[in-house]
Parts: sequence; C-alpha cells; structure tokens
Amino acid sequence: MIRLNVFIQVEEAKKAELVSAAKELVAASVKDQGCIAYDLFQSETRADVLMICETWTDEEALKAHEQSAHFTTLVPRMQALAAMKIEKFNF
Repeated sequence: MIRLNVFIQVEEAKKAELVSAAKELVAASVKDQGCIAYDLFQSETRADVLMICETWTDEEALKAHEQSAHFTTLVPRMQALAAMKIEKFNF
C-alpha cells in the first residue's frame, strides 16, 4: 500500500476556495479504483494548515488517480492557492 500525506499551507483570504476545491477532490477521488482512503484534515493548532491523507492499494492505482480529470483539474487550482508538500510512504 501507499500513503500520501499532503500538507497544505494557505492564507486566510484563499482558504475557503482551497477547501472547496479540496473537498471536490476528495469526493471524486474516493471513487477511484484502488483508493482505500482519502481524507481532508484541518490542523487544530494552526488555522493555515490542512492535510490530505491518501491511501492507495498500489502504484498503478495512484498513477491512474494522478491522470484522472479531477486530479489534473483540481490539483493545479489548489497549487495556485497554497503551498503544498507531499510525503510518500510505502507499507
């Protein structure tokens, strides 16, 4: 399995738009084949930090997700609104 932790730091003025795009991404991504979990979290200690935690069955499922219409549309929009950092773990 593969786990991605995507850390997002966003300015307050852009947060509502970012959260809207992230929720749309989550709703579409949980339907992707091989998706075990896809969750959006808000930091309890920092209002400007969110995290998307994804779990995939394998690299093939993750690659298909990264080529999906929802990913190629929403992720660039999110990247334009916020700083994003990815941690990837195989287990």
